[in-house]
Order: sequence, then C-alpha cells, then structure tokens
Amino acid sequence: MSNVKLAVIFYSMGGTNLQLAKWAEEGAREAGADVRVLKVQELAPESVVQGNEVWKRTTEAMKDIPVVTSDDLEWADAIIFSVPTRFGNMPSQMKQFLDTQGGLWATGKTVNKVVSAMTSAQNAHGGQEATILSLYTSMMHWGAIIVPPGYTDPVLFGAGGNPYGTSVSVGEDGKMKDAAQAEPAVKHQAKRTVMVAEWVKKANQ
Repeated sequence: MSNVKLAVIFYSMGGTNLQLAKWAEEGAREAGADVRVLKVQELAPESVVQGNEVWKRTTEAMKDIPVVTSDDLEWADAIIFSVPTRFGNMPSQMKQFLDTQGGLWATGKTVNKVVSAMTSAQNAHGGQEATILSLYTSMMHWGAIIVPPGYTDPVLFGAGGNPYGTSVSVGEDGKMKDAAQAEPAVKHQAKRTVMVAEWVKKANQ
C-alpha cells in the first residue's frame, strides 16, 4: 500500500483531458495513492464558454471538481498534469497557474516533486510532444523529478508510443480516438509516477 499523495491537475475544454485525469486517478488509486483531481481556473470569458455547446457541457461536467491552489501543490508528493495542446504549447490557463507559484518555488517547496504529463490534440502530429516538453521545462526550474512513461510497458505502443507522456488524438466529432488503448497507457503512467514518488519519499524519510 502506497502512502503517496498525488495531485492530478488538468485543463479541459472539450472533455478529453477530464477523461485522462479520471483514468489517471483510477490508476493511481489502484496503486494505493491518496489522490486529488483538480482543475485549473478558467480564464476565458463566461460569454465565450456559454456560447460553445461542447465547452459549456464540459464546464457543467466539471462543476464539482475543485480549482487547484498552491496548498494542493504543497500537499502533493507527486503531480500528473493533463492539458490539451495550444499551438504546440500548454494552454494559457495552465501556464497562468504555474506562473503564480513563485512563492512555493522561492521557498523550495517545489523541489523533488515527482511529475508526469499527458496531452491531447486533434491529430497525432499537432504538437503533442512539444506541449509536454513545454510543461517539463517549467518543472526543471522547479527542481522537480520528471517521470515520463518511456517505453516501460507494451500498452504504451497501443496508445501511440509517446515516451514523453500519454497523448491522444481527438476527431473532428470531438471524440477521443483509440480510447480503449489510451486508458491502460494512462493508468500505467499514473502507477509508474506513484511508484517513483514512493521511492523518493522513502529516501527522504
């Protein structure tokens, strides 16, 4: 039984990264972790959100999920981020959250957090790896320990074989492609993140 505290932090407009976050939660709980699923604050105007049926529906589905705070980061031993790609980068909503964590960073409270990341895009070469790497760049500044899935389990190949983090493609209909293959890859990544966090936590005791 793990004693790792994991924060799954996501941003989702169409529901894909909400689903990835839920799968990560399931995988981490199976590994025995204490998990908090948290969304970042929406920055888009309410009128824009309400004017888009998919966005509006996703917002309604997430209404009971807490907005992440600095206290959640301080609580967590490990963090899994899940974000869509925006021109090969993380969304501004996630960037804004990370950019406001200077207080934690300055006091050394981001050091040795174990982190991993997942993403989505409309096609397989739509900036998925670049998006994950953009997030990992911030984590290097935090002094975090980055745990990519690599090629540590055959299930990863079924989900496209992205060694940086599980990434999925979304069709024009808004539905995730190959969801049946993505779910085990996400759960494996979550369990691997929890496992490494447990090693780190034991070493620091």
